[in-house]
This record gives sequence, structure tokens and C-alpha cells, in this order.
Amino acid sequence: VNLGLSLRKTAQAPKDIHGIKISHQQVANYCTTAAICVKPFTDSYDYKAGNVLTADETYIKIRGVKGYIWFIMDAAKRSILGYQISDNRGVGPCILSMRMAFKHFKDKLPEHFKFIADGYSAYPLAAMEFAKKFGKDFTFSVTQVIGLTNDDAVSTEHRPFKQMVERLNRTYKASYRHTNGFDNIDGANYDLALWVAYYNFLRPHKHAGYQVLNEIEMLQGADNMPGKWQLLIFLGQQTILNMQKNSTATPERNCCQ
Repeated sequence: VNLGLSLRKTAQAPKDIHGIKISHQQVANYCTTAAICVKPFTDSYDYKAGNVLTADETYIKIRGVKGYIWFIMDAAKRSILGYQISDNRGVGPCILSMRMAFKHFKDKLPEHFKFIADGYSAYPLAAMEFAKKFGKDFTFSVTQVIGLTNDDAVSTEHRPFKQMVERLNRTYKASYRHTNGFDNIDGANYDLALWVAYYNFLRPHKHAGYQVLNEIEMLQGADNMPGKWQLLIFLGQQTILNMQKNSTATPERNCCQ
């Protein structure tokens, strides 16, 4: 994940360097298990999200067929708050990615909330569904940046936010490109879950002074990246145990429940 290697190249590395033989399928199995463990921690972490979110969707290939990936990020801290892979570009996966992002706001959206996206119709339609189902606490309008040039005042003011999430798309696709597409949607999902964990907690970012976006005290004691991943997996396991213990508790009134 860190180095953007394919499954086969990852399997080749320990063989060439350490003489350890492992199949690319076993690497895939390890990645799937790690993703299942890490994802609950990544999704439930308190990112202390700001009041401006920016969203975009782009395409990937799954068995040679076009699929779609949705990203929603915090414009201030640049953390990925919502993400979704789908086989269509409809309003359904758009709503799911919004639900994941809005979970970090608990009972209601913050004051002066802004949601910035492109001109695609799924975003305002999803906003209408949130307003209809959850009332004024989750009522918001979508600021749409239209086209590639600043032909109106809204696009001029908000294009930097749109460019921010477009850079995120390019960063992800740079790591995805070596795969030449995914074999199935499950593989695409585990790859995305691991990559989001890496992006939010392990990857140095230039705009953050080459520091990680979200510092976790426990990870500071790890001397190398494998150690950091092991600790992330441990934190994910603890999150799963806590979720199981609290499963009988009354859920909060939240747009993600």
C-alpha cells in the first residue's frame, strides 16, 4: 500500500530479498484481513472535521468494466471522511458516501456548513434526501463548481476546494494504476480501505509540513512502517470489540444509523 506495488510485485519482493516464497493470492488474503480490521477504526476515528467538505467522483476499472469511486474530504484538514466504490454513478452511492462523512458530525451539521462538489446532479438530489429524512439538522445546499473555467462568481470562489479533491483523486489513481484495474469489487474495496487508512494516518503530506494528517500517540512509538501497520490493525481490533460490546446500546439519532 505504501509503495504502490501490485500483489505480484509484493510477493516477489520477499522472495528476492529474503528468500521467502509467498503467492500473490496469499498477499491478497493478508490485505483483505488487514482491511477488515483497520476499516472500523478509520471510519469511526474522531477527525474533528471542519464545516467545509468537498466531494468528487472518478472512475476505476473492475474486470474491465467501469466502476466509480466517491471521495468526501475535510477541506481544512484534508482527511478523507467518506468514500465509496460502486458499479454505477447514481444517487445511491452518493448518499452512502455522504452518510459516512456526516457520521463525524454526530447529531447535526455544524454552523455555516458548506458542501462543495462539481455540477453532477447526484449531489443536490442526495442533499434533498437528507433534508427529507432528517429535517433541519441535516439540511444543506450543495455549492457546485461548474466546468473547467471560472465563468461565474461561485466557481471563482470555490474552485480551489474542487481542485483539492481532484488532486486527491489523482493521488489515489497513481497508486491504483499499477493494478490495471481490479479483479472484483471486493478487492477494490479492501484496497481502498487500506489506502484511506494510509492516507489519513501514515502518509506524510507536503501541505502539513511532511507530517501525517492525524497523529496517533500509539503509532509514535513504532520504529518502522510495518510496526505502525500492526498497531493500526490492533486499534482496529479494539474498535471492533468495543462496537460488539456496545451493540445492545440504544443508537444515537444519527444520519448514519
